[in-house]
Amino acid sequence: MAPVTGAGEEMHALVERLYPLCRSITGDGVRATLDIVGEYLPLRVHEVPTGTQVLDWTVPQEWNIRDAYVADASGRRVVDFAASSLHVLGYSVPVRARMELSELREHLYTLPEQPSLVPYRTSYYAPRWGFCLAQETLDAMEEGEYEVCVDSTLADGHLTYAEHVVPGQVADEVLVSCHTCHPSLANDNLAGIAVAVFLARALAETAPWYTYRFVFAPGTIGAITWLARNKERIDQVKHGLVLACAGDRGPLTYKRSRRGDAGIDRAVRHVLRDSGRPHSVEEFTPYGYDERQYCSPGFDLGVGSLSRTPYARYPEYHTSGDDPGFVSPEAMADTLDVCREAFSVLDRDRRYVNLSPYGEPQLGRRGLYDSLGGRSDAKQAEMAMLWVLSMSDGEHGLLDVAERAGLPFDTVAAAADALHASGLIKA
Repeated sequence: MAPVTGAGEEMHALVERLYPLCRSITGDGVRATLDIVGEYLPLRVHEVPTGTQVLDWTVPQEWNIRDAYVADASGRRVVDFAASSLHVLGYSVPVRARMELSELREHLYTLPEQPSLVPYRTSYYAPRWGFCLAQETLDAMEEGEYEVCVDSTLADGHLTYAEHVVPGQVADEVLVSCHTCHPSLANDNLAGIAVAVFLARALAETAPWYTYRFVFAPGTIGAITWLARNKERIDQVKHGLVLACAGDRGPLTYKRSRRGDAGIDRAVRHVLRDSGRPHSVEEFTPYGYDERQYCSPGFDLGVGSLSRTPYARYPEYHTSGDDPGFVSPEAMADTLDVCREAFSVLDRDRRYVNLSPYGEPQLGRRGLYDSLGGRSDAKQAEMAMLWVLSMSDGEHGLLDVAERAGLPFDTVAAAADALHASGLIKA
């Protein structure tokens, strides 16, 4: 499948545009993010009120912030939310006070082992306030009194998430999910949002077999809310993929679904192996991103997770080092290509029945050998036809054939198309 021309640069531009916004699990930053995504894709935005019971959770109060800073005696802002949304502890309660540095230290978060970087910290479900700053900044702060301001609100409001649907030929769905709750972090997860946007646009040009549902929601509570509100139609979800950490320069990593052998697991594994890309495939664990919600035993959906370097395995993870310069157009384009290739496998994976199952049918009489004339892979294509005929028993799909025969899926699918057109197999 040909790459999407120029998509890497466009995705990187989207990351840069979204980067300054202060996102959290609720609030205007999420809405502003979805407003921008909505310029690329038509979205259906959902607002779920505070206090709504969603499975074992409750939608929390909405958090919004206008300003936050720590200023020294001269009025100079030593820590300034306006410079980076990472500088405030996520979900900080409002505060206006003056206090000595000795007292303020209890509310300051740094990374002593990475002294030039600002950490990302949150306190979603405990009422606290605080600031994140570089250890170098803290070391330079002199003893004395500081002015502290967090101009925020915690009030009844809504949790906001959005969906985009690419209609397919059937109602069965492939779910693509990414989280919208992180502030100024480019790889985790603005790159995932960007890849999802351009994946949806690419799929819309292909008349896909499956219906593709894209969910843009805050991590954990957003996925749980989506599941709670879609319990009656969850059986329509046949495959799924969570996109996260999709833009760094590391090799691709695929984390299997809880099932371990779901269609998406096999499709992504086959594409990665057949492509020759450096990659790794890891087993499911009930920790990570929202695959753990979709794969929880009550739902047990076939949802895996695709990333490049997985969470917490690169030094810039959850720090100010995860900026737009940390992600590359080439890496995001590569992630996008793998998604498109894997979904192409899912879309074309069919089970067939051999209509001439007693002995090998005469392929030459039907012109099937002649159709291979001049092809550099003629022998491989011929073997693909024989394998498809052999395994078209109504029990095995084309991906089964490709894996057992050790052949590229595209070659197997082309062989099936030729055999179907000749009346030797039927879906």
